Parts: sequence; structure tokens; C-alpha cells
Amino acid sequence: MSKPYIIGIAGGTGSGKTTLANRIKDEFKENVIILSHDFYYKSLDNITKAEREQLNYDCPEMLETDYMIKQIKDLIEGKSIKRPIYSYTERLREKETVTVNPASVIVIEGILVLENEELSNLMDLKIFVDTDADIRLTRLIDRDIKHRGLTADYIISKYKSTLKPMHEKYVEPCKKRANIVIPANNDDNEISFNVIIEKVRNVLNENIN
Repeated sequence: MSKPYIIGIAGGTGSGKTTLANRIKDEFKENVIILSHDFYYKSLDNITKAEREQLNYDCPEMLETDYMIKQIKDLIEGKSIKRPIYSYTERLREKETVTVNPASVIVIEGILVLENEELSNLMDLKIFVDTDADIRLTRLIDRDIKHRGLTADYIISKYKSTLKPMHEKYVEPCKKRANIVIPANNDDNEISFNVIIEKVRNVLNENIN
């Protein structure tokens, strides 16, 4: 198998990164694997859950990015990996892992995937999904209440204390590394999505031929 085509998708929490990653996966099925940066949060099992819940999870230090880079390099070399599973409710890495086999396209998504230079340099296409803060906050509240068991008060408090300042410090500057910036809160996003899908289709056709 030829070297996989690697796509990085960054943007703020609730910007639509996962939606775009899933669109690519749905279009090309088994040719695509998705690696979320969230899978590689550090497992801080030496402190209590209450203490873990007070930490700032929106800075690079909370992620084991070196491990993610190693696993991506293994996939590039045609090796299968045992990728971690992270529990958002417990704020711990689970003991189980998921076997991921090499594929023609690797999609890497997360708020900070363009922040790390070594990780960014592995990518053939770098995308930043640019969405207004109000829309991102609304999506964040809806997601974290439904899927992570958090309260609205807790989410808003964490947004003000860590997520918003970390977005301004780490996430927003990543936009300059992107090849494509998608304005995901207006009608242009569908055009951008279609351009990306067509690019991936061309890459896959070239590898076949």
C-alpha cells in the first residue's frame, strides 16, 4: 500500500471538526480511519476524579501527542496499532484499546492537532474549521449535557475559565498553518466540504491507478 494521505482537521470545540471527519469517512468507508486527538489525553489516575475535573484540558500539556505521533508513523509504515480509549466521564484512559489497521486516508481531528509542529508536518492537507464562538458554545453545552453527563453551569464555568482563553492562546493561532479555512457557520461550508471530498477522491483514484 502506498503512503496514506493524511488530513488534519482543527478548530475550536464545537466547530464541526467531527462532522467533517465523519463526512469523509461516510464517503470513503474502509479507505478512511479517524484518529481523534482526544483519544490521547493523559490518564491521570494518580489523582481523584474530583481533582481531575478541575484541570484545564484545553492546553497541549494534557495530551500525549508524542504517543499519537508514534502511532501515526506506525500506520504510515503499514503497521496496525492499539489506539487508546478515553473516558470523558471518568477523565481516565480505559484499560481496553481498539485495534486500528492501516488505511489509504488517515483523518486526524482535534482542537490542537495543528498546534504541534511535528504532528502538523505529518499532514498532507491541513483544515481549520472556523466557527463563531456563540455557535460553538451552544453546541458544546448540548453535547456535554447529552453525552458527557455535565451540567450547563459547569460547562459555562469551564468555558469562561479555561476553554475560551485556551482557544485564544492555542487554537486560533493554528489557523495560519491551515491550507483550507472553512467558515462553518454560513453557506460556504458545503462548498468547502465538497472540495475536500473531491480532493480525497482524486487521491484515492491516483493510488489505484
